[in-house]
Amino acid sequence: MAELEGLHFGKSDFVLLDEVTMEQFLENLKLRFEEGRIYTFIGEVVVSVNPYRQMDIYGNDVIEAYRGRELYENPPHLYAVADAAYKAMKRRAKDTCIVISGESGAGKTEASKYIMQYIAAITNPSQRQEVESVKSVLLKSNCVLEAFGNAKTNRNDNSSRFGKYMDINFNFNGDPTGGHINNYLLEKSRVVQQQEGERNFHSFYQLLRGGSEDLLKSLHLNKDPTDYTYTSQGAVAMTASTDDRSHHRAVMSALKVIGFSQEEINSIYKILATILHLGNLKFENEAENVQLVGGDLVMHISELTGTEVESMRKALLYRTVATGGGEVIEKGHSEQEASYGREALAKALYERLFGWIVGRINSVIEVKNYNPALHGKNTVIGVLDIYGFEIFDNNSFEQFCINYCNEKLQQLFIELILRQEQDEYQREGITWQHIEYFNNQIIVDLVEQPHKGIISILDDACLTVGKVTDSACLDSMNDKLGHHPHFTSRKLTPTDKTMEFNRHFRIRHYAGDVMYSVEGFLDKNKDPLFQDFKRLMFNSSDPILKEMWPDGKLSITEVTKRPLTAATLFKNSIIALVDKLACKEPYYVRCVKPNEVKSPMLFDDARCQHQVAYLGLLENVHVRRAGFAYRQPYDRFLQRYKMTCEYTWPNHLMGSDREAVEAIVLQHNFEGDVAYGHTKLFVRTPRTLFTLEQERTALIPILVLFLQKVWRGALARMRCRRMRAIYTIMGCYKRYKVKAHFWEVERRFANVRNMTDYGKSVEWPAPPASLMQFHRITQHLYRRWKARQIIKNIPPSDMAEVRAKVAALGALSGERTDWGFGRSWERDYLANARDCPLTSSNFVRTTKDLKNKDQYNQILFSGFVRMLNWFNNTKDRALLITDKHIYRLEPKKHFKVQKRIPIETVISLSVTSGTDQMVVLHTVSKDDVLVHLQRGQLGPNQDRIGELVGTLCDHFVRQRSTSLPVKVLSTGIQVHLSGKPKTITVETRPGQVTADFRKSRAGFILLLPPQ
Repeated sequence: MAELEGLHFGKSDFVLLDEVTMEQFLENLKLRFEEGRIYTFIGEVVVSVNPYRQMDIYGNDVIEAYRGRELYENPPHLYAVADAAYKAMKRRAKDTCIVISGESGAGKTEASKYIMQYIAAITNPSQRQEVESVKSVLLKSNCVLEAFGNAKTNRNDNSSRFGKYMDINFNFNGDPTGGHINNYLLEKSRVVQQQEGERNFHSFYQLLRGGSEDLLKSLHLNKDPTDYTYTSQGAVAMTASTDDRSHHRAVMSALKVIGFSQEEINSIYKILATILHLGNLKFENEAENVQLVGGDLVMHISELTGTEVESMRKALLYRTVATGGGEVIEKGHSEQEASYGREALAKALYERLFGWIVGRINSVIEVKNYNPALHGKNTVIGVLDIYGFEIFDNNSFEQFCINYCNEKLQQLFIELILRQEQDEYQREGITWQHIEYFNNQIIVDLVEQPHKGIISILDDACLTVGKVTDSACLDSMNDKLGHHPHFTSRKLTPTDKTMEFNRHFRIRHYAGDVMYSVEGFLDKNKDPLFQDFKRLMFNSSDPILKEMWPDGKLSITEVTKRPLTAATLFKNSIIALVDKLACKEPYYVRCVKPNEVKSPMLFDDARCQHQVAYLGLLENVHVRRAGFAYRQPYDRFLQRYKMTCEYTWPNHLMGSDREAVEAIVLQHNFEGDVAYGHTKLFVRTPRTLFTLEQERTALIPILVLFLQKVWRGALARMRCRRMRAIYTIMGCYKRYKVKAHFWEVERRFANVRNMTDYGKSVEWPAPPASLMQFHRITQHLYRRWKARQIIKNIPPSDMAEVRAKVAALGALSGERTDWGFGRSWERDYLANARDCPLTSSNFVRTTKDLKNKDQYNQILFSGFVRMLNWFNNTKDRALLITDKHIYRLEPKKHFKVQKRIPIETVISLSVTSGTDQMVVLHTVSKDDVLVHLQRGQLGPNQDRIGELVGTLCDHFVRQRSTSLPVKVLSTGIQVHLSGKPKTITVETRPGQVTADFRKSRAGFILLLPPQ
């Protein structure tokens, strides 16, 4: 049984209906159709209703949901039946078959395609190339067979006008290795005539509308189907699903994938073109002879068939007859006979083309080089897509054959269902109860019984010498079958005015009464074709066309055995088909057409009731429910319903699953409604099952909440344990990383005391995040220790210079590349005889006088400078900076003091980032000191800016406990001279000998000589 859906969807299995009546059956079918549930089970049979719309129930996710699952584990679906057939084939090595039946438009062709797609999707997981090739050919064959065997009818836009049975062969791994296709009763009369509103076979319109200009030109065709007699009627019958251009491309692609050569494809379209040209042939009487109208058509037909023009013309106008004495004569046709011969040739060409295509596909997909001893057992899944029961306003020979086929399949269906039921009861040790059902063997005998059946009577009439009419054949049926309970005619029941004398007879089929018109029965049964056409086609220069007409090799004078009639050939093929199906394990898909207008909303009760009747669906439900409506293995039953019993939830402690199932049954007092098999529990009535389902449905939310609570608690505990473990690991790891960092620092710096650079070259290891602050503090302590170690070796007399250099380093911030840090700083350059040998003695006397007068303690800096005077002219002067004042001295007048500035009025310094020696001492009074330091004899290229900056910065920090701001500028320096703002820029000028200040628009330019 299927997994039960919500009750608002109806019963997912007709076996579970409260009462098996036609009303309840149709009510459930209608409810499921309206709710979008197009599939319903009858045990293992799927009833499919055509939805007339696209449904999103065939994707890969749906395929995965049904793969490997039991029938009753998911809602009803074609995939469930396909998977059940595949599992039976693979697990038990049994040949299986899927029989798809239903009337035209019920969705048989689509169902067979979905089944093929499912089998292709679940096989060959290892993607072996040879298996993928077989799958591709099997799927593409559907496209080709639809093009040449399907047509638009008033009931169906893509109606299969032939029956198809496909065997798919599988190896021991369950992968497809090949297959074989059988076709039955192609409706070849459609080639020359269609009912109003219908079309010819798709292939003609696909060629005309989809063929390229070059192809049509080579075939002497144009794109308009109305230009050809055989397609003009169907040219206006367009539907949304008949996109002939795209379908033509798909067919061409499929033919190439299957393996048709370009020559074979060309021959196929030549034959289609020949048939179209034949339909346009006209005959007219001229005196006593019949002549062809339009010689070009005959030339085109001869060219396309590879025959001579004269031979083709004679075959169309004359018939060659052999006399008893071996003489051969030509007998001219009447206009009616010529037209009949033309149509017979067109039908035969198409029928043999279709048979050849099927045979060509079979030659590609047949299993090759198969050795059972080497490759294991070869198993088969058969898929039968065959026409359903047909009742039209005018039922002819084709409907008679189709309905006979359905009688045979219905007989097999009931027998196999009964046999399956009986076999299962015997396997499980359940007493078998006899089931009453209608045995349609009497109807089958009416049609096929030797010497007495309708087919035998038709054959006798066809073999009778002389002119035998259809009405004479009907009289013979009346004489021989007059007492048969399922046969009647107007002559046998004169009061039945629905039939006409000498025209109609009625058969009481299992699906209902069908009235047949006997007109054309004999011609269609004999299916005559003049031997002249057979010999003409056999002698064609086209080897593919020649291959289709092997019977044309016989000479006109050779005596041959009379060929079997169409009815006998069809009967033999159906008997062979039934025998083939009977030896396989069958699965059924019964297709139902909900309405005649192809509406996705309309459910025609009367129309569906008729189909339910002739498909025998109610009988199927009766058979399934005759003993026990429901059966399931003990383990499956227990798994589904164990929560309804306290002794089995969550797990039982009994000796076997059967004992646990018995406990469930006893707790609910169902022991009188069940039987225990060897491996399965059998339930008699659906009410018992629904009681269990209702209790299970009520318990599921409680169990779900309980399981969610338990599972959430388990997840929380697992998460908590995991977090604790994580934090423990993180703590251990952090401690390890800290210790490892300490160990590494200790290892790297263990010997720095003995290193000449005290570990300056040692690279610090990267610290963990938690030690970043500690790492910075450690580095700071290390640098202080290293500085202390270095300072310990410096004499006290040099400490002032060291402090000044450190101050200069901080003040200049690395923006001035060379500031004299690599040499000894003299500071008092004017008193140094080596730097100023001519003026040093005078300067020393002057400084002694100044010291006595101004009471300064030390000289911070002295040296020659160039600066601007009161008149903005550049003059050489001397600069003396003490701890009290800044002096501007005149060297030429024994270093006379020209200006004295208290040092505390200096608020900042400005220098450039270049190599020039310009420095600005900014004062509070906005009368800044702008000088350019001159180099002495000690070093013509000495940079003394760093010395001056460092000395002043160190003095301010040590003596005044404030820092002196220093600006390092790359462009102009802003100064105030006598309270006026000026901009001083630096420029190197070729030809300049000494540094000099020149006036500019914004202030002054310091001109420097080239270096």
